[in-house]
Amino acid sequence: MAMNRRTFSTAVIVGTASVLVSTRAIAIRSAPVKARNVVLAHGLFADGSCWLDVIARLQAKGMNCTAVQNPLTTLPEAVTAVTRVLDRQDGPTVLVGHSFSGMIVTEAGVHPTVSALVYVAARAPDAGEDYTTLAKTYPAPPASAGIVFDGDEGRLTEAAFLRDFAGDLPEERARTLYAVQEPFHKALLAGKTTNAAWRSKPSFYAVSTQDRTINPDLQRFMAKRMEARTIEVKSSHLSLISHPDEISGLILEAAGQSA
Repeated sequence: MAMNRRTFSTAVIVGTASVLVSTRAIAIRSAPVKARNVVLAHGLFADGSCWLDVIARLQAKGMNCTAVQNPLTTLPEAVTAVTRVLDRQDGPTVLVGHSFSGMIVTEAGVHPTVSALVYVAARAPDAGEDYTTLAKTYPAPPASAGIVFDGDEGRLTEAAFLRDFAGDLPEERARTLYAVQEPFHKALLAGKTTNAAWRSKPSFYAVSTQDRTINPDLQRFMAKRMEARTIEVKSSHLSLISHPDEISGLILEAAGQSA
Protein backbone atom coordinates (compact mmCIF):
# COMPACT_ATOMS: atom_id res chain seq x y z
CA MET A 1 0.00 0.00 0.00
CA ALA A 2 1.36 3.40 -0.93
CA MET A 3 2.37 5.64 1.96
CA ASN A 4 1.41 9.30 1.67
CA ARG A 5 3.62 12.12 2.90
CA ARG A 6 1.72 12.60 6.17
CA THR A 7 1.81 8.89 7.00
CA PHE A 8 5.50 8.73 6.14
CA SER A 9 6.29 11.75 8.36
CA THR A 10 4.39 10.23 11.26
CA ALA A 11 6.23 6.94 10.83
CA VAL A 12 9.58 8.73 10.84
CA ILE A 13 8.71 10.67 14.02
CA VAL A 14 7.48 7.56 15.82
CA GLY A 15 10.48 5.57 14.66
CA THR A 16 12.89 8.25 15.80
CA ALA A 17 11.18 8.51 19.20
CA SER A 18 11.41 4.73 19.58
CA VAL A 19 15.12 4.81 18.85
CA LEU A 20 15.63 7.60 21.41
CA VAL A 21 13.65 5.73 24.07
CA SER A 22 15.50 2.50 23.35
CA THR A 23 18.87 4.24 23.47
CA ARG A 24 18.00 5.84 26.80
CA ALA A 25 16.75 2.54 28.21
CA ILE A 26 19.96 0.77 27.15
CA ALA A 27 22.09 3.49 28.75
CA ILE A 28 20.13 3.44 31.99
CA ARG A 29 20.01 -0.34 32.30
CA SER A 30 23.65 -0.96 31.44
CA ALA A 31 26.04 -2.14 34.15
CA PRO A 32 26.63 0.68 36.66
CA VAL A 33 29.99 2.44 36.69
CA LYS A 34 32.00 1.25 39.67
CA ALA A 35 31.99 3.97 42.32
CA ARG A 36 33.51 4.25 45.79
CA ASN A 37 31.96 7.58 46.71
CA VAL A 38 28.42 8.11 48.01
CA VAL A 39 26.84 11.49 48.73
CA LEU A 40 23.59 11.39 50.70
CA ALA A 41 21.02 14.17 51.05
CA HIS A 42 18.20 14.32 53.59
CA GLY A 43 14.71 15.72 53.21
CA LEU A 44 12.23 17.62 55.35
CA PHE A 45 11.76 16.96 59.08
CA ALA A 46 15.29 15.50 59.36
CA ASP A 47 19.01 16.20 59.24
CA GLY A 48 22.10 14.38 57.96
CA SER A 49 22.14 12.01 60.93
CA CYS A 50 19.17 10.12 59.49
CA TRP A 51 21.66 8.33 57.21
CA LEU A 52 23.83 6.94 60.03
CA ASP A 53 22.54 3.35 59.81
CA VAL A 54 23.06 3.26 56.05
CA ILE A 55 26.47 4.95 56.26
CA ALA A 56 27.74 2.36 58.76
CA ARG A 57 26.88 -0.44 56.35
CA LEU A 58 28.39 1.33 53.34
CA GLN A 59 31.60 2.14 55.21
CA ALA A 60 31.91 -1.52 56.17
CA LYS A 61 32.02 -2.21 52.42
CA GLY A 62 34.80 0.32 51.92
CA MET A 63 32.62 3.13 50.58
CA ASN A 64 33.52 6.78 51.11
CA CYS A 65 30.33 8.46 52.41
CA THR A 66 29.34 12.08 52.95
CA ALA A 67 25.97 13.16 54.35
CA VAL A 68 25.11 16.71 53.34
CA GLN A 69 23.41 19.01 55.82
CA ASN A 70 20.57 20.35 53.68
CA PRO A 71 19.89 23.97 54.73
CA LEU A 72 16.13 23.51 54.02
CA THR A 73 15.89 27.14 52.95
CA THR A 74 15.47 27.26 49.17
CA LEU A 75 15.99 24.67 46.46
CA PRO A 76 18.92 26.57 44.85
CA GLU A 77 20.70 26.82 48.23
CA ALA A 78 20.11 23.12 48.90
CA VAL A 79 21.46 22.23 45.45
CA THR A 80 24.51 24.43 46.06
CA ALA A 81 25.22 22.61 49.33
CA VAL A 82 25.19 19.25 47.54
CA THR A 83 27.18 20.52 44.56
CA ARG A 84 29.97 21.73 46.86
CA VAL A 85 30.27 18.20 48.23
CA LEU A 86 30.15 16.65 44.76
CA ASP A 87 32.98 18.96 43.69
CA ARG A 88 35.17 17.42 46.41
CA GLN A 89 34.71 13.82 45.29
CA ASP A 90 37.71 12.14 43.65
CA GLY A 91 35.88 9.84 41.24
CA PRO A 92 32.51 8.36 40.24
CA THR A 93 29.89 9.12 42.88
CA VAL A 94 26.45 7.77 43.66
CA LEU A 95 24.08 10.58 44.64
CA VAL A 96 21.32 9.50 47.03
CA GLY A 97 18.27 11.44 48.15
CA HIS A 98 15.47 10.76 50.62
CA SER A 99 12.05 12.38 50.48
CA PHE A 100 12.20 16.06 49.43
CA SER A 101 15.89 15.76 48.55
CA GLY A 102 14.88 13.80 45.46
CA MET A 103 14.42 17.32 44.08
CA ILE A 104 18.09 17.98 44.81
CA VAL A 105 19.20 14.68 43.25
CA THR A 106 17.15 15.46 40.14
CA GLU A 107 18.71 18.92 39.80
CA ALA A 108 22.29 18.37 40.98
CA GLY A 109 22.59 14.86 39.53
CA VAL A 110 23.76 16.24 36.17
CA HIS A 111 27.11 16.95 37.86
CA PRO A 112 29.84 15.14 35.87
CA THR A 113 31.04 13.26 38.95
CA VAL A 114 27.65 11.58 39.48
CA SER A 115 27.57 8.06 38.04
CA ALA A 116 24.16 6.97 39.34
CA LEU A 117 21.15 8.27 41.25
CA VAL A 118 19.29 6.61 44.11
CA TYR A 119 15.87 7.82 45.25
CA VAL A 120 14.61 6.62 48.63
CA ALA A 121 10.86 7.31 48.94
CA ALA A 122 11.78 10.53 47.18
CA ARG A 123 10.37 13.20 44.92
CA ALA A 124 11.48 12.81 41.31
CA PRO A 125 10.02 15.59 39.17
CA ASP A 126 10.74 16.20 35.52
CA ALA A 127 12.52 19.39 34.52
CA GLY A 128 10.25 22.38 35.19
CA GLU A 129 7.46 20.18 36.53
CA ASP A 130 5.33 21.44 39.41
CA TYR A 131 5.70 18.62 41.91
CA THR A 132 2.79 19.86 44.04
CA THR A 133 0.45 19.63 41.05
CA LEU A 134 1.78 16.14 40.25
CA ALA A 135 1.28 14.99 43.85
CA LYS A 136 -2.33 16.21 43.83
CA THR A 137 -3.18 13.61 41.18
CA TYR A 138 -2.91 11.04 44.00
CA PRO A 139 -4.69 10.93 47.38
CA ALA A 140 -3.01 13.20 49.93
CA PRO A 141 -0.84 11.30 52.42
CA PRO A 142 -1.81 11.65 56.10
CA ALA A 143 1.41 13.46 57.10
CA SER A 144 0.38 16.51 55.04
CA ALA A 145 -2.26 17.36 57.65
CA GLY A 146 0.39 17.33 60.38
CA ILE A 147 2.54 20.17 59.02
CA VAL A 148 2.38 23.35 61.11
CA PHE A 149 4.07 26.69 60.55
CA ASP A 150 5.70 29.21 62.84
CA GLY A 151 5.90 32.15 60.49
CA ASP A 152 7.88 30.92 57.48
CA GLU A 153 9.19 27.81 59.21
CA GLY A 154 7.36 24.50 58.89
CA ARG A 155 7.63 21.27 60.84
CA LEU A 156 5.63 18.15 61.72
CA THR A 157 3.68 17.92 64.96
CA GLU A 158 4.91 15.24 67.33
CA ALA A 159 1.83 13.10 66.74
CA ALA A 160 2.23 13.26 62.95
CA PHE A 161 5.97 12.62 63.17
CA LEU A 162 5.53 9.48 65.27
CA ARG A 163 2.53 8.12 63.38
CA ASP A 164 2.93 9.29 59.76
CA PHE A 165 6.66 9.88 59.29
CA ALA A 166 8.39 7.30 61.48
CA GLY A 167 5.54 4.87 62.05
CA ASP A 168 7.53 1.64 61.93
CA LEU A 169 10.38 2.75 64.20
CA PRO A 170 10.58 1.96 67.91
CA GLU A 171 8.90 4.85 69.75
CA GLU A 172 12.09 5.72 71.63
CA ARG A 173 14.03 6.09 68.38
CA ALA A 174 11.22 8.04 66.73
CA ARG A 175 11.05 10.50 69.64
CA THR A 176 14.81 11.04 69.42
CA LEU A 177 14.48 11.85 65.72
CA TYR A 178 11.59 14.20 66.44
CA ALA A 179 13.78 16.07 68.94
CA VAL A 180 16.35 16.87 66.21
CA GLN A 181 13.77 17.70 63.54
CA GLU A 182 15.03 20.60 61.41
CA PRO A 183 12.34 23.12 60.37
CA PHE A 184 12.07 24.00 56.67
CA HIS A 185 11.35 27.34 55.04
CA LYS A 186 8.18 27.86 52.98
CA ALA A 187 10.33 29.10 50.08
CA LEU A 188 11.84 25.62 49.77
CA LEU A 189 8.53 24.18 48.60
CA ALA A 190 8.22 26.72 45.78
CA GLY A 191 11.34 25.54 43.99
CA LYS A 192 11.22 23.78 40.61
CA THR A 193 13.97 21.76 39.02
CA THR A 194 15.50 22.93 35.75
CA ASN A 195 17.21 19.58 35.12
CA ALA A 196 16.00 15.99 35.20
CA ALA A 197 19.19 14.05 35.82
CA TRP A 198 17.29 10.76 35.79
CA ARG A 199 16.80 11.20 32.04
CA SER A 200 20.52 10.64 31.44
CA LYS A 201 21.87 8.85 34.53
CA PRO A 202 21.23 5.27 35.73
CA SER A 203 18.53 5.56 38.38
CA PHE A 204 17.42 3.40 41.29
CA TYR A 205 14.31 3.79 43.44
CA ALA A 206 13.24 2.33 46.80
CA VAL A 207 9.46 2.55 47.22
CA SER A 208 8.13 2.57 50.79
CA THR A 209 4.91 0.59 50.56
CA GLN A 210 3.53 1.74 53.94
CA ASP A 211 4.46 5.38 53.41
CA ARG A 212 2.16 8.00 54.97
CA THR A 213 4.30 10.98 53.88
CA ILE A 214 4.58 10.44 50.09
CA ASN A 215 1.87 8.34 48.47
CA PRO A 216 3.36 4.93 47.53
CA ASP A 217 1.53 4.91 44.20
CA LEU A 218 3.05 8.30 43.36
CA GLN A 219 6.45 6.80 44.19
CA ARG A 220 5.74 3.89 41.84
CA PHE A 221 4.69 6.29 39.08
CA MET A 222 7.88 8.33 39.37
CA ALA A 223 10.06 5.21 39.50
CA LYS A 224 8.39 3.74 36.43
CA ARG A 225 8.60 7.02 34.52
CA MET A 226 12.36 7.21 35.05
CA GLU A 227 12.77 3.51 34.18
CA ALA A 228 14.52 3.05 37.52
CA ARG A 229 15.71 -0.23 38.93
CA THR A 230 13.06 -0.43 41.65
CA ILE A 231 12.67 -2.27 44.92
CA GLU A 232 9.69 -2.16 47.27
CA VAL A 233 10.24 -2.07 51.02
CA LYS A 234 7.44 -2.69 53.51
CA SER A 235 8.27 0.43 55.44
CA SER A 236 7.23 3.84 56.66
CA HIS A 237 8.72 6.92 55.04
CA LEU A 238 11.94 6.26 56.98
CA SER A 239 13.04 3.08 55.23
CA LEU A 240 16.64 4.31 55.43
CA ILE A 241 16.37 3.81 59.21
CA SER A 242 13.93 0.91 59.57
CA HIS A 243 15.40 -1.09 56.63
CA PRO A 244 19.03 0.03 56.28
CA ASP A 245 20.16 -3.33 54.83
CA GLU A 246 17.81 -3.02 51.85
CA ILE A 247 18.64 0.64 51.26
CA SER A 248 22.41 0.20 51.55
CA GLY A 249 22.13 -2.84 49.26
CA LEU A 250 20.41 -0.76 46.58
CA ILE A 251 23.08 1.95 46.89
CA LEU A 252 25.84 -0.65 46.53
CA GLU A 253 24.11 -1.98 43.42
CA ALA A 254 24.02 1.55 41.99
CA ALA A 255 27.74 1.79 42.74
CA GLY A 256 28.47 -1.43 40.89
CA GLN A 257 29.55 -3.08 44.14
CA SER A 258 28.46 -6.35 45.74
CA ALA A 259 26.16 -6.06 48.76
